[in-house]
Amino acid sequence: MTLLEAEIGVEYIIKDIVTEDEEMNAFLFSLGCYSGEPITVISHLKGGCIVSIKDARYNMDTELAKAISI
Repeated sequence: MTLLEAEIGVEYIIKDIVTEDEEMNAFLFSLGCYSGEPITVISHLKGGCIVSIKDARYNMDTELAKAISI
């Protein structure tokens, strides 16, 4: 399941980051988004979703949200 399919307000654990793009991998890692880390979807938007990672909120577009497996 990806972040786009996640329920709002439920805490999930990131299982994997599925991308071939090293730059995207490095960006997500810098946000604290890596395997084993808890993540919560705050809301779904037309172009992606807003998530909470380590007490910070981020707006992720559809491409980033599809890359995160929970």
